[in-house]
Amino acid sequence: MDSTQNKTERITVSGIVQGVGFRPFVYNTALRHKLGGYILNNPDGVVIEIEGNPAEIDAFVFDLNNKAPQLARIIGIHRETVKASVGDKHYDVFEIRHSEQEGKPQTLISPDVCVCDDCLNEMFDPADRRYLYPFINCTNCGPRFTIIRELPYDRPYTTMSEFIMCPACEIEYANTTDRRFHAQPNACPLCGPGLQLLESKGSTIPGDPLINSIDLLKKGGIVALKGLGGFHIAVDATNEDAVNRLRRRKHREEKPLALMVDSPETARKIAVIDDITHHLFISRERPIVLAFKQKKLPESLNIAGSVAPFNQYFGVMLPYTPLHYLLFFHPVTGGNYNRNIPVFRALVMTSGNLSEEPICKDNNEALERLSGVADALLVHNRRIHVRCDDSVITSTDGKVSLVRRSRGYVPMPVFSPKPLSQVLAFGAELKNTLCVTDGYRAFVSQHIGDLENLPTLDFFNEAVIHFTNIMDIKPKLYAYDLHHEYLSTKYFMKIRKGLDKKRHGGVGVQHHHAHIASVMGEHGQSGPVLGFSMDGAGYGLDGAIWGGEVLLCTLDSFIRYAHLAYVPMPGGKAAIREPWRMAFAYLRHTFGEDWRSFRLPCTEQVTPEEFEMLDTACRTGVNCPPTSSLGRLFDAVASILDIRHIAAFEGQAAMMLEACAVASDIKDTLPYDIQSHAAEFYDNYPVLWGNVSKLPEQKLTKIPRSYIIDFAPIVKSMVMDFQQGKSKSECAAAFHNTLLASFVEIAVKARNDTGIGTVALSGGCWQNRILCERFPALLRKKGFTVLQNRQVPVNDGGISLGQAFVAAAIAGK
Repeated sequence: MDSTQNKTERITVSGIVQGVGFRPFVYNTALRHKLGGYILNNPDGVVIEIEGNPAEIDAFVFDLNNKAPQLARIIGIHRETVKASVGDKHYDVFEIRHSEQEGKPQTLISPDVCVCDDCLNEMFDPADRRYLYPFINCTNCGPRFTIIRELPYDRPYTTMSEFIMCPACEIEYANTTDRRFHAQPNACPLCGPGLQLLESKGSTIPGDPLINSIDLLKKGGIVALKGLGGFHIAVDATNEDAVNRLRRRKHREEKPLALMVDSPETARKIAVIDDITHHLFISRERPIVLAFKQKKLPESLNIAGSVAPFNQYFGVMLPYTPLHYLLFFHPVTGGNYNRNIPVFRALVMTSGNLSEEPICKDNNEALERLSGVADALLVHNRRIHVRCDDSVITSTDGKVSLVRRSRGYVPMPVFSPKPLSQVLAFGAELKNTLCVTDGYRAFVSQHIGDLENLPTLDFFNEAVIHFTNIMDIKPKLYAYDLHHEYLSTKYFMKIRKGLDKKRHGGVGVQHHHAHIASVMGEHGQSGPVLGFSMDGAGYGLDGAIWGGEVLLCTLDSFIRYAHLAYVPMPGGKAAIREPWRMAFAYLRHTFGEDWRSFRLPCTEQVTPEEFEMLDTACRTGVNCPPTSSLGRLFDAVASILDIRHIAAFEGQAAMMLEACAVASDIKDTLPYDIQSHAAEFYDNYPVLWGNVSKLPEQKLTKIPRSYIIDFAPIVKSMVMDFQQGKSKSECAAAFHNTLLASFVEIAVKARNDTGIGTVALSGGCWQNRILCERFPALLRKKGFTVLQNRQVPVNDGGISLGQAFVAAAIAGK
């Protein structure tokens, strides 16, 4: 066949190609190149059969790759020639055909994305039929992941199936040149979802729901509003009394509240927005962006001090749904979108839940759980199939760093260079996520939360069912944390009773190994790497609470090269909320029996008799597990320096210590001690169950010795300096400087001992900006390659990904 003859190709395109305007784009591209054929959705993505001039087909494929709609993400294009008799012509036209549903889903689901400018312009145009309609959307914006029940992404398989399009919407939906061609959530005021304002006991408040909500917010009221992935609770961010009332009702003492502002200009007035932060801020994902507070806020924008007390950051986001924009710019209440005249400059927009519970998604659920918080509830009748909280993001070391990965990012996968077994990983206890793997893809779920109550455990169960169903994954291999008290681990222990050990397997993955494996998996590394896994707590292989670990890691094994010296954790979990307990433990570890001679603010938190009881508990080991946690060391130092003795939320003392250190630019370091001791090996790891084979010999070379990093000299020097009048900020800065110096020394020792020159950093302590920005720079100066989490959070939100990669690596053997 020469180039002038027609040919026929069957093209399969995988990636995010459903619900993003890809079929109309392909239709119009085919017409432009004078090609016949068809396109349809199927579980693999989209299938195109195209016929015409070979050169035009090549040009057509080029356009698929380079001119696709903005929300599309093409992962692969597979082309095959369809054999035909010479001269045959199969297609006179190009058409869009009905979707095929049979088969295992391979296509990627689009995350929810913010409303586009075209829709906003229509919504604020009095001449448009969707004027002030809060559910306006098109193929370039709106709900996706949170309304999909199953694939393929067609209206009958979404929660929009119960809304029958009116004739005008049908015409748009069927018009190949229209921006709403095959936009599955397409609707208008005549045929789509509507709003309703309810008082806290459930009765309808008469009048316009939006205008009444805005009036209530202006008066200092608290309004719960239903969004894309669940409810928010909103209040005027400049009203101190209203914000404090929200805190009391929500049982959220001091943890920062998210702000939604009307524009990037307002954001710059209250927070330091650099180029990277600005890009994140205006992105279609519209996350909450953590940014430094401006040193002085303008009088015209007096954000309530109770929004983010004792904190150097604001969490700021822009509106991302039509409803949000109407709250800020409704013309009847004095707003003007086109002239950028807002009704509010800033609203608190916090998750619609009680403290530590999952976000509410259903109207009845919100009435039940939020009636004691909100004065009114602004609800609608478009069902949310999957709850999905706002993502939280920042920039560190000049790159994006996720703090909470959820709306806008889920369910985009992390891609593996090698195919993975089907694994379901259950994650950790705090900041829980799930992970399912299949082929070259690892899907990390939306943020589930802390598995410490029944509502969150119910959400966890929902997520397990939804993710395995929508991805059509029937895992034969499960991964879990070794802490037997974690509810995620208990969940596996419960379901494994019903599993066939001959067909299913389980892998218990050590917490800090999972942290480092999450970085390795992101970067396509199998190891070995030198992992600095630093966090608050994780169950160790010796039964202690680990958290200051330097590990030599491959995906399937690790050696504990170094760790912080053990100190008692007085009261167990109580020490997490009461940093003075860890201060006492470190004073006792440093000064022995002489701890009694010190009079510091941290030693005045309870009576001398109570401290004596704690001393006895530490000596006998009663409810005082040994810990090597860097997070607990941060707590101890914060209390010793009289920065924080009782934490209102996890990590608060460490955050305040970091903020204090930032205020000083001293370069001093304090003494520390690195002690050599016998190498630590654990033959009982990984923990295997079921049909997982016994591991062969580890790929890691056994080392002659390990190290203990003892910071007792730091504590001794810092206490003396503090008592002699050195400022808190100088002491805090010197402490951070010393951590960095000790970590660099250990990294160099490890490279000398093993030849490993790649360092991976993971664990919640790397959210400390001083450490996560300065340590990589120091390592690079020494010639190391540094890997950090970028696609999943560095905290426990990334644990499930690491567990999945460890289990898949073991199964791959």
